[in-house]
Amino acid sequence: MTDLPGRENDPNENPFAMFGDPEQIAAAMRQFADMLSAPPSSGPVNWDMAKNIARHVVAAEGDPSVMEGERRQIVDALNLADLWLNEATALPSGVSNPQAWSRSEWIEQTVPVWRQLCDPIAARMVETMSGTLGAAGLPAEAQAMAGPLMGMMKQMGGMMVGQQIGQAIGSLAREVIGSSDIGLPLSDNAALLPGGIAAFSQGLETPAEEIRLYLALREAAHQRLFQHVPWLRSHLLGAVEEYARGITVDVSALEEQLRGLDINNPEQLQQALSGGNLLKPEETDRQKAALARLETMLALVEGWVGTVVDGAAAGKLPSSAALAETVRRRRATGGPAEQTFATLVGLELRPRRLREAAALWQALEADRGVDGRDAVWGHPDLMPTADDLGNPEGFVRGEPEFDLSGLEASLQEPPAEDGKDDKDDGKGDAG
Repeated sequence: MTDLPGRENDPNENPFAMFGDPEQIAAAMRQFADMLSAPPSSGPVNWDMAKNIARHVVAAEGDPSVMEGERRQIVDALNLADLWLNEATALPSGVSNPQAWSRSEWIEQTVPVWRQLCDPIAARMVETMSGTLGAAGLPAEAQAMAGPLMGMMKQMGGMMVGQQIGQAIGSLAREVIGSSDIGLPLSDNAALLPGGIAAFSQGLETPAEEIRLYLALREAAHQRLFQHVPWLRSHLLGAVEEYARGITVDVSALEEQLRGLDINNPEQLQQALSGGNLLKPEETDRQKAALARLETMLALVEGWVGTVVDGAAAGKLPSSAALAETVRRRRATGGPAEQTFATLVGLELRPRRLREAAALWQALEADRGVDGRDAVWGHPDLMPTADDLGNPEGFVRGEPEFDLSGLEASLQEPPAEDGKDDKDDGKGDAG
């Protein structure tokens, strides 16, 4: 076993020598705690701190309150969009309380879902951070004595993770258009942000009313899906939780960096823990499978919304095709929604999957009509898989996609001698 620094290879030496004098440690921890103004959190993330940081991020660029005129324009657009969608989907209305939000209001309204998304992952991160000292080879008695220190480390870890999450959510709030930019049910209400619409509209020559109505169609379509497909919310969030359960962290690297810290220096400790190089999840096969399921489902949500909105806008919004292309370009260039989601969850939506998902929904509609297309959302077992995205016609006809190259190779093999296949097969089964 690697010798612990400060022990001088003497097992009778004070096991806390590697950390310094216990009284000095306690004083340093109290000093560090006094530096933290945010109240303690009962969960893995200090969400009070995260929200405050997110608000500071949006306030740095200005976050004016929504004026009454802006609010009325957005409410009217969402109500009209909801009426148009009646002709394009079999799912009933999802707009009951249309709202217009400032960026700070978006943060406040969506934090409950962000908490559900981030807490499982953050919990594993914080557990690893606080438990590394115990895993550093200390005897059981020393680990027991280090209990208060572990508790402080856990609180500090929650604050560091909260700081990172707050920065990410605040950055996203400066760019989002509504409550559904990342394809997840962040709110039960259909809502748009005047500031987000203005940012989206920059450089476009399309009339402002058309842009607002097109974006309202997308928001209202998402709300219909999330509110009337009862299994979808738990399916999406469950995939994130499955990813979190598979997180592993390079504990040895974390140990090494913590051992090199001067624990009597609170500022150095805070700087190290807030850095992005201490905790690096290592993707396991289990995580990759969960992310693949989540990616496929998010692509199906986005593809369905795009198909429904195109149908609802046809003949009503002259610029709908151009606006749809603008949205696709925004996705393809990895906009802030995708980047922030990748930061918080570890997933990036691939534009190729979105295009394939849209093609599949269009093929379903052409073959089964609007009602038949939307009936696929009736149960998760009816949903297309990742393989189906590459073979939409086969999914529509209920035909699997075969590996023709393997079939051709088997046909070209010479026939085996009589009786030999049976003998070999028997041995293989027995083994």
